[in-house]
Amino acid sequence: MAIRVYNPTSPGRRNASVNLYSEVTKKTPEKTLLKKLTKTGGRNHKGVITVRHRGGGHKRRYRVIDFKRNKLDVPAKVIGIEYDPNRTCNIALLEYADGERRYIIAPIGLTDGMEVISGANAVEPTVGNSMRIRNIPPGLTLHNVELEPGKGGQMGRAAGVGVRLLNKEGKWATLILPSGEIRQVSLECRATIGQVGNTDHQNVKLGKAGRKRWMGIRPSVRGMAMSHHAHPLGGGEGRSKGGRSPCSPTGVPAKGGPTRDKVKASNKRIIRRRRSKRYGIQRLSK
Repeated sequence: MAIRVYNPTSPGRRNASVNLYSEVTKKTPEKTLLKKLTKTGGRNHKGVITVRHRGGGHKRRYRVIDFKRNKLDVPAKVIGIEYDPNRTCNIALLEYADGERRYIIAPIGLTDGMEVISGANAVEPTVGNSMRIRNIPPGLTLHNVELEPGKGGQMGRAAGVGVRLLNKEGKWATLILPSGEIRQVSLECRATIGQVGNTDHQNVKLGKAGRKRWMGIRPSVRGMAMSHHAHPLGGGEGRSKGGRSPCSPTGVPAKGGPTRDKVKASNKRIIRRRRSKRYGIQRLSK
């Protein structure tokens, strides 16, 4: 991967950089795997804004990704690596031996012409191959990890991330997530070998507000700058402190605060909570 930095020909160019997407080998998407993507502007069916800072942005089409990898024991050839506007990582187009085509998340090292397989049992633990965690050797880096067997991968899908398989004991596997959280998942859950590609995504600097608007993200206003009836941190004479920890307009803790349900059933599967720069390692209520 590579990042290009331009000469400062304008204020917006001065601090901007772009991703060259050197991993991408295929420019046009597979038409049979495209779906319409309707924008909501952050509003629900009543027209009420439920997610702030959404709106506008370039028109997109959704790429149907195979997160389940449930076409078992059929080898597939990588046709190309593509850009996906709906996620930070790249995607790989596979063509199976029976002619079917599917998209998967593209890990580091997966290139055109390589062969991958999703096994019902143990298969070779090489980049792009998928199998149950029961059959994966400890110590490997994984991505697209399921939380529940058969539900499809939910963890380790963003650019550059990897989930490390620590050990297997009984019917549970212990994983170290990129956030620092250590948790258990069932050995029957599926995962894919390798680290997600497009690692330079984190190094891109947008440089100007307009690029954020192209992505469909609207401006953010600090709660302290709002009126007292618009935000818990707002109001007061002059520049006044909020008087409480950072939060959303509805009072939900922000900037790393604990937001997880204290009586969630899967709490028992979390050995250590994630790290937070502001609050350190999060604690689970007993």
